[in-house]
Amino acid sequence: MLVKDWMTDDVAAVDVNDTVHRLVVLMMDHKLGIVPVLEDGKLVGVVTEEDLRRAAPIDTSLPDIPHIVYHLSNVHVGSIMTRAPLTVRPDYTLEEAAAILLRHKVSGCPVLDNDDALVGVITKDDLFKAMVSLSGLVRKGIQFGFLIEDKPGSIQQVVDTLRRRHARLVSIVCPYENAPPGYRYLYVRVFNIDRENLPGLKEELKEKGKLIYIVDHRENTREIYPE
Repeated sequence: MLVKDWMTDDVAAVDVNDTVHRLVVLMMDHKLGIVPVLEDGKLVGVVTEEDLRRAAPIDTSLPDIPHIVYHLSNVHVGSIMTRAPLTVRPDYTLEEAAAILLRHKVSGCPVLDNDDALVGVITKDDLFKAMVSLSGLVRKGIQFGFLIEDKPGSIQQVVDTLRRRHARLVSIVCPYENAPPGYRYLYVRVFNIDRENLPGLKEELKEKGKLIYIVDHRENTREIYPE
């Protein structure tokens, strides 16, 4: 999954010489947390909620819009923006973009093409939407969580068991983080399972790996097993 497929490409930007009043109105109208700043069509900075709070000569927060507009209404955006902002390319993977935002502790950043033209903005909200889409949660299926041995064929055994029960696979995630040495976690989301056959399926799955939870999003039930 690439940044270009999940970024906001209808970018609301301001000019370096625009007033903070125009910027705040733009942020409120479009519910923005980060706004790119352009000069002669090129990206030169960004303004975030934190930039506004820092610039206001009073102890305030973004919801206190009247105070910010009153004190900064005629101030130019260029005087409060963050210069040389962090950026990513549209062909970055979402994982790469998420790692960059996390490492730099920012909520979003502009997306520039190979000519350094502004083509979008990627934010944590965009990443959350992608995560929900990737998980298949909207299909209201069942997610199984396992702790399995890190060896060839261990994932395939679980997948084959589910397929024999005519389950439709939605997503498979296999992280190593926090798993004991020699093991990994396996999270599988499926739908199209006959709930009447679920007890038998659970017993069969327990033979393929350590079953740690089952969450049925359609029935809103969950079974958590001790690790």
